[in-house]
Amino acid sequence: MSAFEISTDKDRLDRARVHDWISNRSYWARGRTRDAQDRAIDASRCFGAYAADGSQVGFARVVTDGVSFAWLCDVYVADEARGAGIGKLLVDAVITDLDALGVRRSLLMTADAHGLYAQYGFATPEDPQRTMVRFRPGA
Repeated sequence: MSAFEISTDKDRLDRARVHDWISNRSYWARGRTRDAQDRAIDASRCFGAYAADGSQVGFARVVTDGVSFAWLCDVYVADEARGAGIGKLLVDAVITDLDALGVRRSLLMTADAHGLYAQYGFATPEDPQRTMVRFRPGA
């Protein structure tokens, strides 16, 4: 049995802490406003990881249509909780949720933790020249 709990209850999220992690400590979304973070949470499937004392120690967010496509993003584990398997618990919960929905294709973008994600079937696209991205700086 794990010492940590994963919950999809958005009311349990420590939104201020999640905003600090994503806006100030992540490499992918530095400077994201609290309003933007709250709107992203409200429009997504969210997963919180909690220690036995109830404090939030991790977060993951999924943008999906619930049928054919999902984007796993904003996966973060608090510095003090790293190395305890929380990232694996979060990704396992996400994959279990998406598989139950029957989602066919999931995507993520990461500069690290490739080994973790590979355990769940994530891989470099076979045909990357078919993938395009539109990025709007400052948005």
